[in-house]
Amino acid sequence: MSGIITAIYTIGILLLAGGVHFYLAIKKPRVYPPKHILRKRATALGAGGICLLLLGIIIHSFQ
Repeated sequence: MSGIITAIYTIGILLLAGGVHFYLAIKKPRVYPPKHILRKRATALGAGGICLLLLGIIIHSFQ
């Protein structure tokens, strides 16, 4: 069970890191893809990362 929890935490952290990466890419003056697409990607990855981290905390608390 601890391997599953570790995998959930790892994926959550990677998703949050991807969200931060896309958020920082918005600040660059000339960037492709367009900024509204980068905002959508950053939001989706950040939300997924937070959900997985919360799921990991919940599963860890019941262990």
